[in-house]
Amino acid sequence: MPNRDPGGTTGSDATTAAPAEPIPIMHTRRRWPYVLFGVIVVLPVAVMVIWTAVALNWSYSTGDRSGYLQKFSRKGWVCKTWEGEIAMVNMPGAAQERWSFSVRDADVAQQIDKLMGARVALTYAQHVGLPGSCFGDTQYFVTAVKTVR
Repeated sequence: MPNRDPGGTTGSDATTAAPAEPIPIMHTRRRWPYVLFGVIVVLPVAVMVIWTAVALNWSYSTGDRSGYLQKFSRKGWVCKTWEGEIAMVNMPGAAQERWSFSVRDADVAQQIDKLMGARVALTYAQHVGLPGSCFGDTQYFVTAVKTVR
């Protein structure tokens, strides 16, 4: 009885082997455009996205300012933002100081729009280092408003 191996071939057929597969050639020269694209385009965009997220979620300072609401409008060519201005009077008869602010929340913008000309107290958060003006023309973003009697 002839010896059989697990493949089912007889002893005389075991001498023929399948041809070896060719070794794949690594093309390292074809990777450099992807690496260059990643370094020139993807990396700076990723850094800007991370910086913007940090600058929007971390406030440099917070506080309150009060004065008479002078101007409030929605403006911008591509990125529409709510921008306003209050006149702060330190002492009667003294020159007024104007303070510009931006509003990101639509509910707060609606409240401010109803209070035009009134004396208001605005609660704000200052976000330093935001790129561009799509988030607002100023660093000061109003988060709450109340009337002052």
